[in-house]
Formats: sequence, C-alpha cells, structure tokens
Amino acid sequence: MTPNDKQNERIAQMAFASVYPHYVTKVEKKGRTIGELHEVIEWLTGYDEKKLQELIDEKTTFKDFFEKASLNPNVSLITGVICGYRIEEIENPLMRQVRYLDKLVDELAKGKKKEKILRV
Repeated sequence: MTPNDKQNERIAQMAFASVYPHYVTKVEKKGRTIGELHEVIEWLTGYDEKKLQELIDEKTTFKDFFEKASLNPNVSLITGVICGYRIEEIENPLMRQVRYLDKLVDELAKGKKKEKILRV
C-alpha cells in the first residue's frame, strides 16, 4: 500500500461528524451561516438538514457519506486547486468527492456568491 493509499483509506474511514464542526467554524468566522453551509452541502450531496443531522449523529464515515449521496450532476464544474491538489486530476473518486466538498466550503468562506458556488 502506497502512502497515498494509506491517506485515502484514513480519510475514507474518517467520520464526517469529526470534520463538520471545522466547516462550521470556517464559514462562520468569515461571516457566513450554517444555513448557507447546509445549502452548499445539499447542492452537492442531496442531503437536506434532517438527513445531514442523522448522518452526523450516526458518525457516518466519508466513504458511506458519499456512497449514500446523490451527487449533483454539475459536480464536474467544480475545478481548481484545493489542499494542493487539482480537483479534476484526482483519480480516486472518493477523494475527488471529499475535495469537491472542501472546495465548496472554501468558496463559501471566501465570500463567493452562492450562484457561483452552486454553479448556476
């Protein structure tokens, strides 16, 4: 197993609930709301607030989080660099999905208009 494979597996087994508070802190620190964060997550995954809370309460792994999601058909429009990786070049599908979410949260925190974030 390569170091990259180990990192991918570690992230796959990480609970979404362990990262979610960091997303909240990041967007609130920049003047955005939890409601806006949930809107972005719902656009990406199809999870409404109730389902999102269930997944958080169940400590769902990122692997299960994205396996159960109905990804937006426009996810391929999410491009660019996040955490040093060019999203469109990430080969592992789960890692690409995690980076999609990271990118959307970053854009929200940076004050981008929701129409741009949601690729309208």
